Amino acid sequence: MATRDDNRDLGFGSVVSQESRRRLVNRDGSFNVVRDGLPRWSSLSLYHALIGLSWPRFLALAAGCYVLINGLFAGLYLACGSGSLQSMEPFPIADPFLRAFFFSVETFGTIGYGNIAPVGLGAHVVVTVESFAGLASLALATGLMFARFARPTARLLFSRSAIVAPYQSTSAFEFRVVNLRRSQLLEVECKVILSRIEPRDGKPFRNYYTLALERTKVSFFPAAWTIVHPIDGDSPLRGATRDSLLAEDAEFIVLLTGYDEAFAATVHTRTSYKPHEIVWGARFADLFNHGDPRGVLSIDVARLHQVVPAPLPEPAEAGEASR
Repeated sequence: MATRDDNRDLGFGSVVSQESRRRLVNRDGSFNVVRDGLPRWSSLSLYHALIGLSWPRFLALAAGCYVLINGLFAGLYLACGSGSLQSMEPFPIADPFLRAFFFSVETFGTIGYGNIAPVGLGAHVVVTVESFAGLASLALATGLMFARFARPTARLLFSRSAIVAPYQSTSAFEFRVVNLRRSQLLEVECKVILSRIEPRDGKPFRNYYTLALERTKVSFFPAAWTIVHPIDGDSPLRGATRDSLLAEDAEFIVLLTGYDEAFAATVHTRTSYKPHEIVWGARFADLFNHGDPRGVLSIDVARLHQVVPAPLPEPAEAGEASR
């Protein structure tokens, strides 16, 4: 049985729940809540920002900082005078800035080929500062790389669309998910909450319903899992249509929790589905590769999002679900 949570807003707050006209949870699990009015630097956390960046952006930022720092120190060497850097042999690059830049790279990385040497107090001071900056930067970069690798995260792929499919003598709201990592997830638990706007005391009010699932928990998650909410007589979706869900600004919020063996830690992920992301009268395509010559159970993840048409039962039996 689905239960309405009268005194629960999932942490968004009653004002956010009533005023927001955008989805509460994005498909990638982020929230559509913006906090204005804070001091400019109060919400800045460089560590959390760097940990949360995607790998391509993190590596691009690291490379950019590396070039920028060496360019800065190259400028400082040039500021010390034209004779601040000397070489025992003719340097193949005539440009003074490039010469100083590559010397900075050698100093910053503690390489030191020995072809170029600083001359004068100013150049030696810059070398000293750069040597310390290089060691500190290497320590920080190592710590960030380790933290990013060691951070326990779930990498689950949800079907692009949810469906309303035939189910026994009625219909059901369904979506499916697969683990993209080779590591195993254990004791995976799912919770689906329906959020929609309904009238209360003559005013629109956003209510939350915890949907009853065919199965809320699986002990093992080696393949894909199709989460099913039967639309029976107790379901808040009984009698719902695509148009009615759109009018109610409905949203299906999905929370998934499991234990990752590789990280030895509990991981979480979340997503949501809006009415326009639901296909009515369909079934999911078969994921399993039957008759695999290797003699193992295998699935084709590329078919995770595929659906095939499947007529729904008559409205009287299926809660008037329609396309």
